[in-house]
Amino acid sequence: MALVGFARVSTDDQDLTLQLEALRNAGCDKIFYGKHSGATDENGQQLARLVDYIRDGDIVQVTKLDRLGRSLKMILSAIDNIHAKQATLKCLDGMIDTSNNSPIATAIVNLIATFAQLERDLIITRTSEGRARAMAEGKRFGRKPSLDEKQIQSVVSALKRKTPIRRVAIEHGTSRGTIYRIRNKYVQFQTGGD
Repeated sequence: MALVGFARVSTDDQDLTLQLEALRNAGCDKIFYGKHSGATDENGQQLARLVDYIRDGDIVQVTKLDRLGRSLKMILSAIDNIHAKQATLKCLDGMIDTSNNSPIATAIVNLIATFAQLERDLIITRTSEGRARAMAEGKRFGRKPSLDEKQIQSVVSALKRKTPIRRVAIEHGTSRGTIYRIRNKYVQFQTGGD
């Protein structure tokens, strides 16, 4: 019997350190982990590697149930795949231990997974509402512009003088792509070459 850990974070900004530390302290012999958003499949690949690795009688440990996946379907699928290998799942937060496969324990797993999904959905809803409110208040998101308004006006003036785009980009310490975007937005006639 081996103790095998799985850790996951959903964004690059989040840190795996606490999960990995908790799994090591719980005695995990091997730990699989992913650190990417749902836009990539690294977490799914790592979970598939874990399922391929585990054997009959092994115990898969996670810090919390939602570390197994981003949705109820993913979590339940992961649990099914772990059980198909005759292994069990244990959450370090004490909420789940599937070594007890009674009907009540199975119902509890499904119920907790449902609430994990609900919590995630509520977070997404609150985040979306907060973002919409901030946008309505005029707050901007995303990368800071590479040039301020004064620099943009300087670029526009240079383009109107038909200064080559490459030279304008070098003089303003920015990319040609940025200069092209400014040209397309502010300058109505053809400028000099690259």
